[in-house]
Amino acid sequence: MFPEACVERTVEWVDTDASGHQHNSAIMRWVEAAEAELFRSLELPDYFPSAPRVQQVVNYKAKLWFGQRITATVKIQALGRTSLTMAFEVKSDDGGVAAYGTLTTVHVPNGTTTAQPWPEHVVRAIQGVRARE
Repeated sequence: MFPEACVERTVEWVDTDASGHQHNSAIMRWVEAAEAELFRSLELPDYFPSAPRVQQVVNYKAKLWFGQRITATVKIQALGRTSLTMAFEVKSDDGGVAAYGTLTTVHVPNGTTTAQPWPEHVVRAIQGVRARE
């Protein structure tokens, strides 16, 4: 098992379009909040400035409405030499899946322009969680 994290939010008016249901960009903001929580829990604050997205897939299944509570969960799905793929889902307060998908990042250290192998401390932190389960 790879590590995961989740956040709970309320769909705010700013998260909606003119019809009152979530804007597609709100899903990714909630997913990114869960991603941030995941890497805080792994004590890897240096992940973010060096992990650009190279692929993002979102499947929308249901609408979320202003005032509704949601839970966004992110789980590391695969750790490659230079890439990291996470699966995510956003559920409504009734437990139904509103959106799910994957996002893939690569390690591009500051001062470089191409993907490089993940530093050993990142690999250890992710695999360490896996080894304890």
